[in-house]
Amino acid sequence: MKQRVIKELAIFLFLFVFLSIWMHFKEWTDHPIEHIKSLPESQFGIFHPLVFTFFVYILILIVRIFIKIARKFIETGAKKGV
Repeated sequence: MKQRVIKELAIFLFLFVFLSIWMHFKEWTDHPIEHIKSLPESQFGIFHPLVFTFFVYILILIVRIFIKIARKFIETGAKKGV
């Protein structure tokens, strides 16, 4: 259970960093400290990086769950000889 939580947290943190750099690459390379300080004045709110990352994480989680279920069906069908 603990390993699972750590894995999911690592995925979320990777997405957070990836999305932050992808969406604001110029700001991160030019003036990262000022960019972080300007979060409270953002039009999306101070927590928008976490919220957007959460939505992307949920979308990826849904795809991962779908793939896991599909693999189970495929394995079950292979065991039955279908």
